[in-house]
Amino acid sequence: MLPYGRQSISAADIEAVTAVLRGDWLTTGPTVTAFEEAISALAGGHRAVSCTSGTAALHIAYAALGVGPGDEVITTPMTFVATASCAAMLGARVIFADVDYETGLLDPVAVETALTKQSRVISAVDYAGQSADYPALQSLADQVGAKTLADAAHSVGGSANGRPVGDLADVTTMSFFPTKNLTTGEGGAVVCKDPVLAQRAHEFHFIGLVRDPSRFELTDEGPWHQEVHEYGVNYRLTDLGAALGLSQLRRLDEFKRRRTEITARYNAAFAGVDGLRTPGRRAGVDPMWHLYPLRVLGGRRREIFERMRAAGIGVQVNYIPVYWHPVFARQGYRRGLCPNAERFYAEELSLPLYPDLTDPDVDRVIETLLSLVG
Repeated sequence: MLPYGRQSISAADIEAVTAVLRGDWLTTGPTVTAFEEAISALAGGHRAVSCTSGTAALHIAYAALGVGPGDEVITTPMTFVATASCAAMLGARVIFADVDYETGLLDPVAVETALTKQSRVISAVDYAGQSADYPALQSLADQVGAKTLADAAHSVGGSANGRPVGDLADVTTMSFFPTKNLTTGEGGAVVCKDPVLAQRAHEFHFIGLVRDPSRFELTDEGPWHQEVHEYGVNYRLTDLGAALGLSQLRRLDEFKRRRTEITARYNAAFAGVDGLRTPGRRAGVDPMWHLYPLRVLGGRRREIFERMRAAGIGVQVNYIPVYWHPVFARQGYRRGLCPNAERFYAEELSLPLYPDLTDPDVDRVIETLLSLVG
């Protein structure tokens, strides 16, 4: 089976990890610091807090932003469930706004309709690897004193209008899962433009520990002292994961080049083919293509999915609208809420896309799909 996504691990990656195993630090050590500094440099110079997963990053981000009961978080249904569930777990009411049918990206017009005085965060997703319209979303957020959050799990290494991912929203979350644009095994990061928010994110992911003596409330303890002012969790990335991530970052440009090349070959092969629709592209965006979200028209998506899988091509579907999940449906969210997202989902088929996919592999995907839709 040809997978739809997989990691690319080099000898240098392996050596980077084994070097940590030979050293003194397995976690909370200098390699984590170096990785966070490298992510910061990639993301416009803002402080980065590494963590154990993209889901953890979202939890950290919402907690740092103070999301809680009485708040509303506006987000897209065309995403992995964590974009919404991490806000809901903190007590927020999740408001789903529809997407642009061409790109699957959160539609600012739909967000404007959903905006209220209770809106705390507008949480967009860089679906498939191209950034959402953050200037428009930021303008809307500013109207009600909300913050913007970029779920950049798909877009690390991309940019929009000359600005890198990580510099486009108030807070950006990243994922370093093996199928993503670089990997730490499992892992993620939160990037915050506001240093105060960044420190809140750091402390939340570090069990809530405060280590700055100037902030201590217990002032008569010894030099060993640390204290907790707000609850936190242990979402710390290990030095092992950070070492892999640092090594992967050195290859990110090559990963981007190959993903772009494969995407261009798919576009050329499927453009104008009856029954297929190639991905839409937003103006001004330089994507880091994480997915190739082809659309299969005429109600044939499931048939083509099953026949591609039977032929050994590991296609996938990204994503079921979040509010279709029973955990949200039981809260009263109903189908039909976001028609564009539901139509997009009914047609979407992710083709294999990863740096180590060879030209013969790409040819196999193309030839197999064309034979099935012809």
